[in-house]
Amino acid sequence: MLEFLQGASYGLFLSCLPWTLVGLINPELALPDKTAGRLQVLLRYALAAPFISMLMWLTSLWGGFGVSLVGWLAGLVAIAVEIPLERRLRHWYRGWRQRRQDIRIRRHQRQKMAQREQQRRESGLLELDPEHPPQDADEVVLAMWRAKQGLSNAGRKDLAEQVDRLYSRYRHVLTILDERFTPGELAHGRAQQLVVDVCHGAQDNLEAMIAQARGVRGMDVAYIQRRLGSEAARLSASETDALRQRMALIEQTEQSIRQLAARHEQALTALDNAAVSLSRLDTSRPRTAQSAEVACGELRRFVEGAERYRHPQR
Repeated sequence: MLEFLQGASYGLFLSCLPWTLVGLINPELALPDKTAGRLQVLLRYALAAPFISMLMWLTSLWGGFGVSLVGWLAGLVAIAVEIPLERRLRHWYRGWRQRRQDIRIRRHQRQKMAQREQQRRESGLLELDPEHPPQDADEVVLAMWRAKQGLSNAGRKDLAEQVDRLYSRYRHVLTILDERFTPGELAHGRAQQLVVDVCHGAQDNLEAMIAQARGVRGMDVAYIQRRLGSEAARLSASETDALRQRMALIEQTEQSIRQLAARHEQALTALDNAAVSLSRLDTSRPRTAQSAEVACGELRRFVEGAERYRHPQR
């Protein structure tokens, strides 16, 4: 055994010089990592491998001087066998690490989705499925469903939640309206039409968001920022000006979308005010025409502000 070890140390030491030369010419042939350079070649074959062969030789001296031919041949081919084995091991390790990272990412995404779903349930937020509309959907709900589908297709899922919030408010107000009044009453019809008008105004905002989101969907913001950042020194004046114009166009569009989102929040506030106003109405007494007028009077402020949401400024 010690003779084999001593022969292997000689063979390994002799193979270091050819592998160093090969690595200096083409590092990919001499290293398991194809991204490594010539410095790694020198560290591996001029320092690490000779040091290992020296340790093997010193260890084999306990058995005296005696070189095994089999050990010598094994030392000569050791590096040639070790490189593909290490490449396989590195490839397996990278795949294993990537799989573990993917599992952690999926687990984190599931946790976030569960938390978001719990928050939705706690806040009473209803969610529209962009693939399938609700079975009991009326024209207003179908318009909301198409808006969410359009925002999802435009790659703006962050804005698609605005549709769910509008849908939740709409359902909530109609539920309160059905609880406080009987369908067919004057107050019920006037309030329901008012809610529909506000939702139509919010729908106009959503349609504008969709159109503007589609307009800038094909623009790669990360690419433009990288070109204007780390690669700005290599750009010509005309290319820099073109990239800046595209970036300015994206920023203007995002600012316009934020303004539409703010107007959308105003419509949601109007629906919340309607829900509160309806819930405060005293409908325990007989519902005559006079009580209907009183109920509509409670919604007068809501009526006066409805037109602002029905015809938003472009």
